[in-house]
Amino acid sequence: MPAPANASGWDEFAWIASLKALTRGDERALDLADDAAVIPARPGFDLVISKDAMVERVHFPADEAPDVIARRLLRTSLSDLAAKAATPFGYFLMTAWPADRKEAYRAAFRAGLDQDGREFGITLLGGDTVSTPGPFTLSATVLGWVEAGRAVLRSGARSGDALVVCGHIGDGWLGLQATQGRVDDPDGALAWRYRLPTPLLKLRGALGEYARAAADVSDGLIADAGHIAEASGLGLEIDLDAFPISPGAGAWCAEQEDAAKARLALATGGDDYAIVCATPAERAAPFIAAVESLAIPAARIGMFGGEAGVRITAGGRRIETGHTGWRHSGRPETFG
Repeated sequence: MPAPANASGWDEFAWIASLKALTRGDERALDLADDAAVIPARPGFDLVISKDAMVERVHFPADEAPDVIARRLLRTSLSDLAAKAATPFGYFLMTAWPADRKEAYRAAFRAGLDQDGREFGITLLGGDTVSTPGPFTLSATVLGWVEAGRAVLRSGARSGDALVVCGHIGDGWLGLQATQGRVDDPDGALAWRYRLPTPLLKLRGALGEYARAAADVSDGLIADAGHIAEASGLGLEIDLDAFPISPGAGAWCAEQEDAAKARLALATGGDDYAIVCATPAERAAPFIAAVESLAIPAARIGMFGGEAGVRITAGGRRIETGHTGWRHSGRPETFG
């Protein structure tokens, strides 16, 4: 984890030294004293790797608490491992620091990493830190193990499989609106769901047993279910009346004049970090029961098969949408 000179005078080597505690003695990290980590092979397991990045004013506001930024980075990254039914164990961190982020800010950021690193059982293995004129940019590469050949990919759905969603849909999008003052959020629950989503790592056992394919809902329910269909070479039917929503999302829907349009907005908003899955139709009910036993809502919301493309129904009628979720190219800044 090499360190550059810092125009602000803040000692980057002190920052790296402060991160050593986040390795919690993991020998694979080499005490952050080398330019790489060494990860021994684990017989009978596949290594699952995923990388995510965040940019200030695009993925979080400039005044967001630094510990929340760190925790959100880890949580959104871990959601990818959850969808593969993998058990996380470590991560690499890249930070590009503007000169105005002083020691107290970085210490709070490190505390957030430490808090969620302990909660989710992952240790820092290495990375890089650089200076930038802005904006604050960061990235995490997370690693996990899954039994050899048992990773749940996007490409495994078969014609006739049920589409099942695990977790509430719409809270991420509504939470973003709440942080911007566009949606009422009296108890702050929606904003909190957006700021600190929970990766559904508890699902790995049920996914491994029942799911043929899966994806986490980061771009939007319709978009991410569509990714499974496309990767599997299938069409897909989705019933927007069927996906589970939280009490906060339910209250918002009740205030909208067009129920179908409201459900469509929730299904295309993204940032939910729920998981959508393909499972054999005859196994959908026991799969849902297994998920609900973990206190995670789940519902059967569609079926794979037919012509290529995603077909949407709501209120018993077919609806058309040209927008299925986030597309990162050309996406405007979220936070001005």
